Amino acid sequence: MSSFLLAARAHAQRGFEHFSLAVFALLLLLACVPGAIAHEFKAGDLEIGHPWSRATPPGAKVAGGYFTVTNKGSAPDRLQSISSEVSDKAELHEMGVKDGVMTMRPVSGGLEIPAGGKVELKPGGYHLMFVGLKRQPKQGEKFPATLTFEKAGSVTVEFAVEGMGEMGGMDDHAE
Repeated sequence: MSSFLLAARAHAQRGFEHFSLAVFALLLLLACVPGAIAHEFKAGDLEIGHPWSRATPPGAKVAGGYFTVTNKGSAPDRLQSISSEVSDKAELHEMGVKDGVMTMRPVSGGLEIPAGGKVELKPGGYHLMFVGLKRQPKQGEKFPATLTFEKAGSVTVEFAVEGMGEMGGMDDHAE
């Protein structure tokens, strides 16, 4: 009986070691996830959260760009310009509904980021338009763009390319 107990104890010990190793690996993996899901950038008092775009079909000449900007400072700032190697030019646009008709127009004078406030560029609202695409953004890749703010200056961010029908589901992780 004692050899049976010793064998059972040894088996339990090996099982515990395997379990401990699995738990350690899981904790290590989870520690890496926030950085992989949410990608944030800083420029002065501004935090730019999860820049993303959608994959485009072959032949498309434009792509959208979306992100959040949180101003942790005591003074407003203004997004003045955008540039990217993925397109000939990039513009800030606003979508809205007027008299039951959806409209899209360029925003002149930049976009104010209020002191202590947050502005979200998203489908159906403020967004970037990458015009004259030099290549098609593909799902799973990233491309750089430079955002220039009146006070915070310029910051290069990486736009994560999501699927064609995506609505930016990873935005929740950017805060």
